[in-house]
Amino acid sequence: MVTSRRLTVAGRVALLIRAGLIAGLVITGLSYPFAALAGMGVKAGAEALENMPEQLTERPPAQTTYVYAADGKTLLTMFYEEHRKHVELDDMSPYLIKAIVASEDTRFYEHNGVDAKGVARAFVANQKAGGVSQGASTLTMQYVRMALRDGARTPQEAVEATEQTAARKLREMRLAVEVEKRLSKEEILERYLNAAYYGHRAYGIFAASQVFFSKSPHDLSLTEAALLAGLVKAPSDYDPATKKQKAALERRNYVIDQMLKINAITAEQAATATRSKIRLKLSTPPNDCVSVPAKHNDWGFFCDYFKSWWREQPAFGGTPQEREENLRRGGYRVVTSIDPKIQKYAMRHVLAKERRSSPIAHGQVVVQPGTGRVLSMAVNRRYSLDQEKNGRHSDWRKDDDEKGNYPNTVNPLLGGGDMAGYQAGSTFKIFTMLAALEEGLPLSTTFYSPARIVTRYITAPGPATCGIYWCPKNAGKSMTGNQNMWSGYGKSVNTYFVQLEQRVGAEKAVRMAERLGLRWRTGIDRKLATKEHASGWGAFTLGVSDATPVEMANVFATLAAEGKYCEPLPVVSIRNPDGSHALHQGRLIAEPRCHQAVKTNVARAATDAGRCVTGYGAARGSCGWGTSPMVYGTLRRPIAGKSGTTDGNKTAWFSGYTPQLAASAFVADPDNPEHLVGAGRSTMSKLTVAQTLRDALKGEPKEDFKPPSDKYVW
Repeated sequence: MVTSRRLTVAGRVALLIRAGLIAGLVITGLSYPFAALAGMGVKAGAEALENMPEQLTERPPAQTTYVYAADGKTLLTMFYEEHRKHVELDDMSPYLIKAIVASEDTRFYEHNGVDAKGVARAFVANQKAGGVSQGASTLTMQYVRMALRDGARTPQEAVEATEQTAARKLREMRLAVEVEKRLSKEEILERYLNAAYYGHRAYGIFAASQVFFSKSPHDLSLTEAALLAGLVKAPSDYDPATKKQKAALERRNYVIDQMLKINAITAEQAATATRSKIRLKLSTPPNDCVSVPAKHNDWGFFCDYFKSWWREQPAFGGTPQEREENLRRGGYRVVTSIDPKIQKYAMRHVLAKERRSSPIAHGQVVVQPGTGRVLSMAVNRRYSLDQEKNGRHSDWRKDDDEKGNYPNTVNPLLGGGDMAGYQAGSTFKIFTMLAALEEGLPLSTTFYSPARIVTRYITAPGPATCGIYWCPKNAGKSMTGNQNMWSGYGKSVNTYFVQLEQRVGAEKAVRMAERLGLRWRTGIDRKLATKEHASGWGAFTLGVSDATPVEMANVFATLAAEGKYCEPLPVVSIRNPDGSHALHQGRLIAEPRCHQAVKTNVARAATDAGRCVTGYGAARGSCGWGTSPMVYGTLRRPIAGKSGTTDGNKTAWFSGYTPQLAASAFVADPDNPEHLVGAGRSTMSKLTVAQTLRDALKGEPKEDFKPPSDKYVW
């Protein structure tokens, strides 16, 4: 058995010799790795060779994900662990290819993965130096090492891929020969240049070209290519982005001299190049949402929403952590839904009413009906981790917008993440009305609505209780009288909607909200929304629950789409590194996810009542007196919606929609929910929505809403 095993090992060594792995070295006796292997002992050396892999397992290296605005051109940000983007060899400067061969492996086109002469030379040099002074690694062997390093799944595997041992060298040689059998020289060069590390977190030649010269690899000059080729040996030692560039200059000129020696350039080119100074155009690639360009800082909140959405998609992994890792390593090209023009209009109208230096937050979300795509997320805050100067500034009421800076934040103020949102007030009346319409109660359903009403809902003692019962009141005495859905919704008559809720059942209103995308994020909301408690949640119709602007904008986008609910979606397209569309279970991940949540005529009926709120007027009924024309007067095109304030004006909302766009705006203090925003801000959200939709729809045809059928009117 011993003899048989030795013969097997001997046969494997013979195969390596025939493959050229140690050609010439057996005769000279200068084989460094095999001499080192012999020093391990016959048995240990045989076992080491026997256990070495025969084929390189290559895993795709991590690549940078690029995230763009809806125009597909404006870069929002990038996500990466290692900044890298694969570039084909044809898209690289010819100087670069010549430079890397000249500096790292002048006989690259002659050997079969292992350079016998180089190994011999290295062995002699190392013997004289008494240590490792030369490595004899070919470009192919270096690529093997990079592939093993990048494919390591454990720290130990990463160590083994780069450790200075004879066994590692032998493994590289064996695998290099295998690689050369199945890949062309050009393919090896392409993979090498895309895998090499150049310093400054730049992995691969694309990232290096961007970081050091702010250009593509195709446009690198001779001197630039030589500089980058020289970096792969020791990026830190030859870093040109330091005050002292002597080492970098000497290394670059060495590469140029080597290029001359192999006749890759002329003597005149070499002389001119070596005389030139190092000229860099450094850039720092953005990474994550905090790196959104300064001129688009307000896009950071949308970026954060996109990132939260990504972490929820099962297509990208089994857990949120796996999905985020995939975002940073997957090399996707993501075109998001944020519309630069609409975002600009939204920010303009938000900041015109509440400066960034105000402690009061004013924000707005715009959604596209029929797709759910989020087109804009604007708020009077800066998306920043730097909160050193946060707090109420003494000059926050003055004109200088830059002074107060109250506050910088990365909290998801508009939706996404763990932000609960804000009490939405009377905008929640939409859920009660939809539930009633669905149950067969028409728009003409009439109740006498007193100034205050004693309900059947039992509640804790408080200002809105009569004994043990909840007894809410209207905002004004003028609302007393007979009201129907048009007038009750248009004037936001509390006592009308409480009676409508009692008629249809509070639980049905709660379930309608859930069908239209609301999620309960606070403990009390989750408890009250349960089957056990929902039927007694009388105050639900007045908007005591929290909601986010994204959710509310999408609720009204569903009405604009005549009852078709689409999940809020922050993307237009997602492509894999090879350019193909990203799929999950056979469908596009970026495809709108829609279904008919309520019947078409139910949505049309709700919209007819919503026209009363804006001053546009109902198509099938009378809005009564007392509704405000402010929104329609500003927009001057068909619009419906709903306003909402909470007790004492702690928040002030407005959600409005046309057939083409839906928007929801709010005013609140996110740091102190009990802080009153003031009666003077009660119409702020109305104007912001109306002005933003007016600008966003400029030049677009005026589309009108379709009226409901008689069944939902009388």
